[in-house]
Amino acid sequence: MLYVAFIHRDKEPGFGISFPDFPGCVSTGDTANEALRRGASALAFHIEGMLQDGEAIPAPRSLQAIEEDPSMTEWRKGASIGFVPAQ
Repeated sequence: MLYVAFIHRDKEPGFGISFPDFPGCVSTGDTANEALRRGASALAFHIEGMLQDGEAIPAPRSLQAIEEDPSMTEWRKGASIGFVPAQ
C-alpha cells in the first residue's frame, strides 16, 4: 500500500513530510529524499502504534481524492507529492 505524502520545503534549510491519511505523523530531512526515507520510518512507527492500540489502519486515499478534499487545501499548498509504502 502506498500513502500520499506532502513534502514541504521548510523556512530553515530542509524539508518536512506529512501524511494526509495520518494526521500527526510527520518527519523531516535535510533533502527531499531524506525526508521521504525518514517519513517511511515515521509512518511504519505510527502504524505500529495504531495496531498496538487496536485502531483501524485507514485505506490509502488516491491522490485525486486528496486533491479534491477541501480540508486539504491549505495543508497541501506549496507541497510536492510523494508516495510512501506502508511497511
